[in-house]
Amino acid sequence: MPRRNLHVTLAFLGRVDRRALPDVGQALGAAAAGAAPIVLRCGSYRETRSVGMIELDDTTGAATALALDLFDRLEQLAVYERERRPWLPHVTVLRFRERPALHPPALGLGEVCPSDAALYHSVLRPAGAQYEVLESFALGGR
Repeated sequence: MPRRNLHVTLAFLGRVDRRALPDVGQALGAAAAGAAPIVLRCGSYRETRSVGMIELDDTTGAATALALDLFDRLEQLAVYERERRPWLPHVTVLRFRERPALHPPALGLGEVCPSDAALYHSVLRPAGAQYEVLESFALGGR
């Protein structure tokens, strides 16, 4: 993945009517403004059927609290349905058609302290994902 594409997804919405985007942005902005400082510790590499990811440990619980607050706000707008599995903070680092079964050594990447949250428009293309930031909001109202 190109460095510019690395991000932690709070909520994946799929297709959303463009007319709902201002409300989605307002929901993200309100959730971001109320967020406590987030500290994510880089953990182990993991593969699913289509992606390789670095799992992140939400050391203070603030990232999970932000995600849950956002889920509530988006559900009230009827643009999001919460997944059955718990939210997992992670960074997708590779996409594949066939699982490569990689086993990289311990990464020792340390901690990440995000400063903002963004509303993205994402499109998967043959050459890879393309992301466009529609709006961004400072975390904690900073």
